[in-house]
Amino acid sequence: MTDFQDVDAQLEDWNALRSTASFSGLLVGNGASRAVWDDFGYESLFENARTVEEKPLSPSELSVFDAMQTRSFEQVLSALKTTSRVNKALAVSSAAPRNRYYAIKEALINSVHAVHIPWRLVVPSTLATINQELTSYRTVFTTNYDLLNYWAVQHRPEAISDLFQGAEPGFDLSDTATDKTRLLYLHGGLHLVRNQDGTARKLMSTEGTLLGSFAINNTIKTLDDVPLFVNEGPSADKLKTIRSSDYLSFCYEQLLGHGQALCIFGHALGEQDSHIIHALRQAKPQVLAISIYPRSKAFIQHQKRHYAKVFEGTGVELRFFDSKSHALGGTKLTVPVEV
Repeated sequence: MTDFQDVDAQLEDWNALRSTASFSGLLVGNGASRAVWDDFGYESLFENARTVEEKPLSPSELSVFDAMQTRSFEQVLSALKTTSRVNKALAVSSAAPRNRYYAIKEALINSVHAVHIPWRLVVPSTLATINQELTSYRTVFTTNYDLLNYWAVQHRPEAISDLFQGAEPGFDLSDTATDKTRLLYLHGGLHLVRNQDGTARKLMSTEGTLLGSFAINNTIKTLDDVPLFVNEGPSADKLKTIRSSDYLSFCYEQLLGHGQALCIFGHALGEQDSHIIHALRQAKPQVLAISIYPRSKAFIQHQKRHYAKVFEGTGVELRFFDSKSHALGGTKLTVPVEV
C-alpha cells in the first residue's frame, strides 16, 4: 500500500495475508489484552493509583513522582530503595524513604488488582489459543506487562522460552540462544523483578497464585524486589528504564534488528510509543501487517492514515488486516468483566 491520498476502508483477512509472506515476528500491544479482558483498557495505571479506593497515592507520595518528573513506578521505587540504603549507610534515618517505598508499592498493587483479570476467570481454552498463536512465530515482542502471556506460556511451557533460566530463573546475556519461540517483554512484566544488582529475575509461582503474590507488600526491615515493568509516561522516560536493565535493553535491541516480516497486533503506536516506532523504523521489516479493529469505515481510514504517517519514508510495505480475523482477536477469547 503506497498511495494514501485516497485511503479505502478495506481490511484483509489475516489467514489469507499470512500466507503471502513469512512472518517470523509478532509485536503485541494492549489491544490483545483488551480482547480478553476489557478492563485492561485503562488509560493510566498512575491515575488509577491516585484514585483507587483502597489506600490511593497520598500528596506525599505524589510529590516523589513530581520531584523525579516521571510517572514510572519502577523508577520511583528504585530511587527510594537506593535512597533508603544510602541513608542507612550514612547513619541517616531511612524511615521516610522506606515508608514511602511501601506506600507507593501498595498503591501500585491495588491499582493493578483493580484492572487485572482474576485467575479464577481465565479460561483454559483461551490460554491454549494464545499459546498456539504465539508459537507460530520465531520471536514475539510484547509491551504488555499483564500476566496473560505468562499464563499462556505456562499452559505449554516446552514450546516458548522467555530466556529466563535456572532454579531461580534469571536472565543471562551470554546465554540467549534457543530453538523455541522467544517471548520478549519489551516493557517487563508483573512476574519480573529487578535484583539488588540491577539484573532481572522471574518470580516462580503457580498460575493461580502469582497475581496474589504480587499483592504481598513485604514490610520486613530489608527492602524487597522492585517490580520490573515500564508502566507509562513519555517515551523518553520509558527508554530510560529500558536502558537501565540488561534484559529490557536486550529485548529492545532485538526489535531494532528485526528486519523480517512482522505482524503488529493491538498496538496503537501512539506518541507515548515513539521509542517502539523508532526501533521499527530502524529495523525496516520487509513487510508490516497491522491489525485494525473494524469499528467503522471512518475509523479504519483514520487508522490507516495514522500508520502510513508513522512509517512514511521508510519504504516498508504496509498491509492492514481485520483484527477479528486473527487468533488473538477472536470473540471467543472475551471474558465478560464483572460489575
